[in-house]
Amino acid sequence: MNIELQGVSARHPAARVGHAPALRSLDVRIASGEQVAVIGPSGAGKTTLLQVMACALPPASGHLRLDGRDPWALPRPALQRQRGQLFLAPQVPPLPPRQRVVTSVLAARLPSMGLLASLRSLFYPDDIPAAFDALDHFDLADKLFERVDRLSGGERQRVGLARALLAPARVWLIDEPLSALDPTRSKQAVATLLDGARERGVTLVATLHQVDVALAHFPRIVGLRDGQLAFDLPAAEVTQARLARLYDQFEHELRGEVPVVVAVEPTAAQPAVMHCR
Repeated sequence: MNIELQGVSARHPAARVGHAPALRSLDVRIASGEQVAVIGPSGAGKTTLLQVMACALPPASGHLRLDGRDPWALPRPALQRQRGQLFLAPQVPPLPPRQRVVTSVLAARLPSMGLLASLRSLFYPDDIPAAFDALDHFDLADKLFERVDRLSGGERQRVGLARALLAPARVWLIDEPLSALDPTRSKQAVATLLDGARERGVTLVATLHQVDVALAHFPRIVGLRDGQLAFDLPAAEVTQARLARLYDQFEHELRGEVPVVVAVEPTAAQPAVMHCR
């Protein structure tokens, strides 16, 4: 799927009144099947960019076009179908805590399922081998029947990424997929996403704090700062001088000194509520 932003400005839903837009007059074009990493310091607008591309957030001005069509000009049913072709993986995946991992992973298929099939799948997962295979790509096959709230933060993040392999989507929009992963798991996750996107012909756009990972694995790098395009270049042309300007006053992020997002784990003092089915 081709993605085109023309003069797009957008405001984060949680932004205070009078706060500057998260994106300002942004022009970006991504061809079908491309693999693009978006980098930039905190507050650059990376997450908002993915939300706009996912049709989760309408542009305040300018135009988003997917395969040449403005999704926000479509009738609501058509917009919903369009969203079903876009897989957005947030940095902290919204997984129901008491749900089994197998159910959470197979939920990625819900956009292509009818109402009755969707309801049935919540209680009787119908393609356990597919869920096992998706999890196995992220070294999580042994967690197939675990409850989500029994997983570590990094495991939950990988469950969220495994959903991409089952989603009926033509675009994967992945937000900070490595924030809770160690270096070994990070390499595995990036390789799996890139290989999976190539095999399926999926357009992949990922935001990354790990600049070295972006440069090593993605052929194209988009740099954002203050909601504006700083550069859009092949990875080989992103010089240290460009990076220094992009991360000016945020040098600690360029060095990889970014706080890790850690999911809150239940403590021994908290009662565990069990649901049988």
